[in-house]
Amino acid sequence: MQNNDPTTSNAAQGEAPNAELEALKARIAELEASNVELRDTVLREKAEIENQRRRLHRDVEQARRFANEKLLNELLPVYDGLERGLQVESGDVASVREGIALTLKSLLKIAENNGLVQVDPVGQPLDPEKHHAVSMVDAPGATPNTVVSVLQKGYVLNDRLLRPALVAVAKE
Repeated sequence: MQNNDPTTSNAAQGEAPNAELEALKARIAELEASNVELRDTVLREKAEIENQRRRLHRDVEQARRFANEKLLNELLPVYDGLERGLQVESGDVASVREGIALTLKSLLKIAENNGLVQVDPVGQPLDPEKHHAVSMVDAPGATPNTVVSVLQKGYVLNDRLLRPALVAVAKE
């Protein structure tokens, strides 16, 4: 038996698009909520990255400003020793010389602890990478192109030449 009632078939046909429309509206609402949530997450992540960038910039700036703090703190006793030496009114040359030698020894130890090494090449062959020959001298018994004397010591800082040694070299 077939139902020929036109109102029943129209009602059934009208319900299907309404149900589909409601499902699409629900899906749109779901996607919009997800979009809002993702946008919020992105904004929070962006703010966190910006905060990290600011912290890193501040930390780098602090490290740059206070990079010499350890070295300068180690140099304070040398500074104090020099001031005490200048305050001595009377004293013989030997004691002043001894004080200066102790202060120099302390200063060299601090420099060494911070990567500074003296280039004192007496008796070594001339190394143009670390030595600057300023004169050639007659040196009986010395091998030619060997450093005979140092006019000014050179320095190497952590394997990088800071200042070449000024040297006198034996003639050939």
